[in-house]
Amino acid sequence: MSVISAGDAWYTYGGAENDVVLSSRTRLARNLANFPFPARLRGNDGQRVQSIVFDAFNHIDSSEDFQAISVSELDNLGCRILKERGILSTRMLTSSSGKQEGIILRSDGKIACTVNIIDHVRISSFVPGLDFDGALEMSRGVDSELQQRVQFAASHDFGYLTSEIMDSGSGMKLAVRVHLPSLSFQRKIKSVYDTLAARGLLFTALYGSGSKGSSLGAYYELSSSNCGTGSEFDQMATVVSAAKQLADMERNAREECMQNHPTDMRNNLYRSLALAKSSLYITLQEAIDIISGVKLGVDMKLIEGIDDTTLHALLYRIQEGHLEYVLKNGDFSFEDDILSDEKKKIERLRALILQEAFDGIGGSND
Repeated sequence: MSVISAGDAWYTYGGAENDVVLSSRTRLARNLANFPFPARLRGNDGQRVQSIVFDAFNHIDSSEDFQAISVSELDNLGCRILKERGILSTRMLTSSSGKQEGIILRSDGKIACTVNIIDHVRISSFVPGLDFDGALEMSRGVDSELQQRVQFAASHDFGYLTSEIMDSGSGMKLAVRVHLPSLSFQRKIKSVYDTLAARGLLFTALYGSGSKGSSLGAYYELSSSNCGTGSEFDQMATVVSAAKQLADMERNAREECMQNHPTDMRNNLYRSLALAKSSLYITLQEAIDIISGVKLGVDMKLIEGIDDTTLHALLYRIQEGHLEYVLKNGDFSFEDDILSDEKKKIERLRALILQEAFDGIGGSND
């Protein structure tokens, strides 16, 4: 199964609040009745669960748009790409039961379902921008169709039963990815973290730590932490309210930075563009910081010729697994002295991709 979609990948489109909010994800955790949780599966139970779920997907509407595969059939590259897409995580793989784990993907990547990884079924939906209604509608649609053929474990008192107590109840987890460079410049991320934690929300670095302890590229993920508090509506309202508040805070901080620190803002943009345009090799960490700097320039209207949607898509296109896949399946001409060095070829290709994307950038007329 190919885990690289064509140009119709969901992240190539724009969405609401796209200047700050990159994407929204919903995840529904479910377990089949009459089977133990994945970590407790015995004998051929794992195979039975996988067969039941795979068969149920064969009978849903537009089943031809979905592909199913056992994780054991994925090579390391396939797993890395799925991690880069937010479908798998290191924790999910290390927590897997070894009992017939599976992945079911829709061709555009908007819907992904894991099987026997932490829970029997985890249905995730991805959409650009801030749109939990759209994401949840897709997840619920798959959930409803599956329930016509399988019975999920649930109780009147606790809701859906899951392998982790914080997921019981609605089984729904919400996550939103945001870009907060202005708040980061103002050193307000710690207060943002404290405020969100007090509301029971998780706030983590999306790509790991960058300089001075901040998130690399000032990209963060905001997510819910407890599926048992309130209804689905209440849980969604809490995350949406926090995301909109973050967006407003970032925009206000952006205006303040442009008004009070215009030279710093231009310096950040020009250094990002210069590094991208003059480098023959670009590391992943450098690329994330470059994209962040250019995106801030776009949102501050300092440059034109590229938009937030293109920059969001670049965050996926410059990932290690994606580039390795492209190298293996494309025909490229590299300098003779790096032909035998896979790491340098990946960094060279990353530089070329950024240079092509930034080729039409010019100064704003505003």
